[in-house]
Parts: sequence; C-alpha cells; structure tokens
Amino acid sequence: MDPEVPEPRRRTGEKPPRRLRKGMYILPSLFTTANIAFGYYAILQITHATIADAWHFDYAAKAIGFAVMFDGLDGRIARMTGTSSDFGKELDSLADVITFGVAPALLAWTWGFRQLPTNLGELYNKLLQFGAIASFLFLMAGASRLARFNITSNPQPSNPGRPGKKYFVGMPIPAGAGVIAAVVHFSNGDPIASWWTALTWMLMVVAVGYLMVSTWRFYSFKDIDFRSRQPFRLVILFGLLFAAIRFYSQWVLFLIALLYVFSGVFWRLKWIFRRKGNPPPPPAYTEAPQAS
Repeated sequence: MDPEVPEPRRRTGEKPPRRLRKGMYILPSLFTTANIAFGYYAILQITHATIADAWHFDYAAKAIGFAVMFDGLDGRIARMTGTSSDFGKELDSLADVITFGVAPALLAWTWGFRQLPTNLGELYNKLLQFGAIASFLFLMAGASRLARFNITSNPQPSNPGRPGKKYFVGMPIPAGAGVIAAVVHFSNGDPIASWWTALTWMLMVVAVGYLMVSTWRFYSFKDIDFRSRQPFRLVILFGLLFAAIRFYSQWVLFLIALLYVFSGVFWRLKWIFRRKGNPPPPPAYTEAPQAS
C-alpha cells in the first residue's frame, strides 16, 4: 500500500479554493436581500398606518434607516472580499429603487399629505395631488440618480475638485431616503396636521430629489479604512455614535441628515462665491500665423 501523501499547504497570498471563493459571492447578496426585506417591511407598515396608529410610520422610517446601514455594508464587503460582480451591482440597484425610492416616496406622501384633516376642503385635494407629484418626482430623481451612477465611470462634479472616491457626484439615493425617514422618525411618526407644514414638506421632498440628480459634491465615506493598523479612533467614534443613536435616535439622526444635506449645499455655495471673487484668467495669447 502506498504511503499517504500529505496535501500541500496553500501559500500565503494564494487565492482560496474555487468552491470557497464562489460561495463568498453570496455574502454581499445576503446584505442586499436584507435591504430589500427592510424596504418591503417599510411598505407594509405604511399601508397599515393611520392617525390612530401612527407608530406604523415610525416603524417604516426605522426600517429604511436599517436598510441604509445594510446598503453600505454590502458594497464594502464586496470590495473587501474581492467578490464584486455584475449580478451584485444590478441586484443592488434594483433593491435601491424599491427600498430608497418606492418606500420613502410612499412614506412622504402618506405621512405628509394623506393624513391631513379633511376639513381643509378643496385645499386638502390640492395638497394631496401636488404631494403625490412631489413624491413621484423624488422617486424619479432617485431612479435617474441610480441610472447615471451605473453608466458613468468618471463623473464630473460642478463643485471644485477632481473626481475621486471620497465623494459622490449628487446625493446618493440612500441618503435621500434617509432624510425622509429621519424627519418622520423625528416626529415619532405623528403625521402632518397643518397645510403650511405640508407645503414646507412638499418643498423639502422636491429639494431632496433635486440634490440627487444634481452634480454637487457629497462625501462618500469610502476613504474610511477599516483594515488600518490603528482602528482605535474609528472604534471609539463609531461606539459613541451608536450609543448616541441608541438613546437619542430622533435628534441624532435628524441632525445627521440635515448636516449631510447642508454639506453639499455649503460646498456648492462656497464654490459660487469663490468663482465670483476670482474671475477666470483671460485665455493665453497666441501669435497669429503670418501670411505666406
């Protein structure tokens, strides 16, 4: 009988076995599936919400918030494990349309306009109609943002600076959905009850939609390296952030959403004022060709 030959050890840096590597491709898709599940759950909560059961709106907002977290994890895990694929990208885009497009648009309309007092008369019908248009514009802006992101490999921002992974060109759709969810959660799910607040909400929904299709710069957080040798500061920072969200989620998430929105507006305004103060230099002089 031949002696048993030991299996050679795999060298450091060598790719894992093919079966194991193929199995790792499902890991990012599981987070994307959780994203879709939270979006579906949010839609179910919205359909059950009424003025008497306003807590359904708050649950829907929380579901969108958890989906934002899972959406950030699936792409990062795919990059860290080297398991990015065309299937994963397409699935992620479809999930974003459902969770960060349909769900927040439906939440914005039902929470902000559908539950208004009916004694407003004709004004109630007008707000209901224009609110539906504003929510649809938000949905279309988010879908257009995803389509532009999928086909553009090197987007050019209108803000100063060269394209890079440190920022997005236009507000990403998860952030837009997070703004809607943060406002609803801040109110503890209690729907809007006055026409002027509903009008302000309508303008805000349209403004967030515009920021998604704009070419303004928004920070992407992609330059945060969790594999650094000294992640101590990151651990402390995220620990404090999670503790603050745990005990003061309404205020903390609301402030984070507002700060993120105004960060893009701030950089845009800074560029505008800088351009007015420093006009572009005249074109360089070139000598005219001499006649032969």
